[in-house]
Amino acid sequence: MDLTDEMLTEISYVQMSKYRTKVMKALEGNVKIPSVIAKDSGINTNHISKILSELKAHNLVECINPEVRKGRLYRLTDTGDEVVKNLEW
Repeated sequence: MDLTDEMLTEISYVQMSKYRTKVMKALEGNVKIPSVIAKDSGINTNHISKILSELKAHNLVECINPEVRKGRLYRLTDTGDEVVKNLEW
């Protein structure tokens, strides 16, 4: 499968940070709240919201209930899903 330049750029962006890579991997095929993402990825909870907002800015993750303050649910976007499938582990 040929990857577009945009896709390669996003894959590279995620791979530049082990935190971003771990968060993306934790969300693969799942919908999770930040505390569960933190637990599954082994990253401190205080870092998770920053990583999620970076990934959101790149359209790799989305919040499916942004109106709530606590218990926000996050999942990979279609683009994020493609990126995870193409990450080198």
